[in-house]
Amino acid sequence: MGRSAQSVSRFFSLRKKKQNDWAFPEELCRRFTLAEMSAATQCFDQTLCIGRGGFCSVFKGRIKVDGDEDRINVVAIKRFSRGSERGMREFRAEVQLLCQLRHPNLVSLIGFCQENGECITVYDYMPNGSLRHYLYDSNIKNKDPLPLTWKQRLKICIGVARAIHYLHAGVKHAVIHRDVKCSNVLLDQNLVPKLGDFGLSKMGPPVFSNVLIKLNSRVSGTFGYLDPEYVMSGQLTEKSDVFSFGMVLFEVLCAKSGSREIPECVERGETFPAMIDPFLVGKVAPDCLRKFMNIAERCVRPTGAERPTMGEVQVELECALELQERADAVKQLNELGKTASSSLAPPPAHDMEDYSYQDISFSEINENLPHIYLREWPWDSFTDPACYAGIARVDPNREVIT
Repeated sequence: MGRSAQSVSRFFSLRKKKQNDWAFPEELCRRFTLAEMSAATQCFDQTLCIGRGGFCSVFKGRIKVDGDEDRINVVAIKRFSRGSERGMREFRAEVQLLCQLRHPNLVSLIGFCQENGECITVYDYMPNGSLRHYLYDSNIKNKDPLPLTWKQRLKICIGVARAIHYLHAGVKHAVIHRDVKCSNVLLDQNLVPKLGDFGLSKMGPPVFSNVLIKLNSRVSGTFGYLDPEYVMSGQLTEKSDVFSFGMVLFEVLCAKSGSREIPECVERGETFPAMIDPFLVGKVAPDCLRKFMNIAERCVRPTGAERPTMGEVQVELECALELQERADAVKQLNELGKTASSSLAPPPAHDMEDYSYQDISFSEINENLPHIYLREWPWDSFTDPACYAGIARVDPNREVIT
């Protein structure tokens, strides 16, 4: 058993102890003083605030590297709301879990601080912000930021799929993230995705126990990404993460919010391919698009039994990327006047253009769009309305609630 798996197993046992019984593996998690956190953020200067959530604020900070006083690290410092019971729960969940998980596509927890009523976590700083920022705020005119190319988007999706698959099957006790969404996918300097925000995560039975991962849980999450089966039954499974990830896939393709913009498009009668991000039109190879849309549609099917596992999703996305690269290589060779069978030409560094979608049938996905985005929600099921503060969502009467 690997070190991470052993640590997670140890955490699973510790969960049974009292909440105030803090027992963290010191070799995996650094404990900061409040004075260090204050110095790192210039007394939590609001000009250094780079993000806000319902129960926290995130600051850009600078800390000294442990064991090397001459080196400084730029970090993200999440300060949870004082006196918030929910904030305390999310803080403990993140620290207890993330300090014991290691994966290249998960955010890295550097340490935490709990002192004088303050609850703070410290992470590696992600200079490129979130996937949401690139999908909704990109601007090709002023290049701030430039829209992601199709292959960049595919690689980001593959990285997130690997992270979720690791949580479901790569540790001794499966972890259900419960809040997979574009704003929780952070991008480093090389656009490598890092899945973050584990405040709502739940741990299930051992992954090798042949026990179906199914937890009775108060419904929590984000509108636009919530698994309808989980909402109706209150039973959380790994397929709930699969559903949320499927909604992310649609947002990646459309560059539109799944909680507001895509439902509004569907209500107006818009269909694929018209809903695809205009920046991508003609740049996605037909075979790749077929594969990608098939994966997304399967992920958001009504019941978990109909959805693939994250391992299957990862493999299919890798296949989609291979189809895109193969089509681009053939197209580039044709443009160079070479035979399509030659393998000497390097792959193109950017998206090729002018692919046609005339031979693709979008009828099945278009028929399912109203069922995916215009379903009625049982509002009585949401027992923790504070969870949704500040999150746009659409109710059965089509009124936007914020």
